[in-house]
Amino acid sequence: MYLSERKDSNGENGVPARVVVVEYDQDWPILFEEERGRVLEAIEHKVSAVEHIGSTAVRGLGAKPIIDMMAGVPGEREAGECIPLLRGIGYTSVTPHPEDPDMYYCLGKGPHSVGYHLHLVRFRSAAWDDHLLFRDYLRSHPDSVRRYYRLKRRLAAQYGSERGAYTESKTSFIKSIITKARKSSSIP
Repeated sequence: MYLSERKDSNGENGVPARVVVVEYDQDWPILFEEERGRVLEAIEHKVSAVEHIGSTAVRGLGAKPIIDMMAGVPGEREAGECIPLLRGIGYTSVTPHPEDPDMYYCLGKGPHSVGYHLHLVRFRSAAWDDHLLFRDYLRSHPDSVRRYYRLKRRLAAQYGSERGAYTESKTSFIKSIITKARKSSSIP
């Protein structure tokens, strides 16, 4: 599944238990850059790149107020080596992803009004490429942004605190965008 999300339902680490989709906040890119700096300070020697992904990375797209980031690592060993270093800067929630050979962990950080998720992903893997294809396609297709935002608001109202169902219900839209993006890019 695209966009791994923590499935906690108790609001730990500053992440609301209820799915709340808010209007786009022009501070999100600034918050990403500030947090990216902290992440790189902690693990720069272990990662190839840190990208802003997910809805907060797309201008004009409402989202859950959680900045999703993706750090590219060479492999699972390096991902594991990052965890204690990231705990040192507040990433206290660690969710492994054993079902995906290229997505290793999602780490959560709070308690801020805006939370952070840092996905440790194999650099240049299919998972890495899919996140960037999705983000970049939306950045250049405002009609798709509007459709996705309407879908997210409807699903948030429908599923309330059922974060897993909310996420799963977005999957077909996300896959359709990735398919369109692949057709218009050089990535197979």
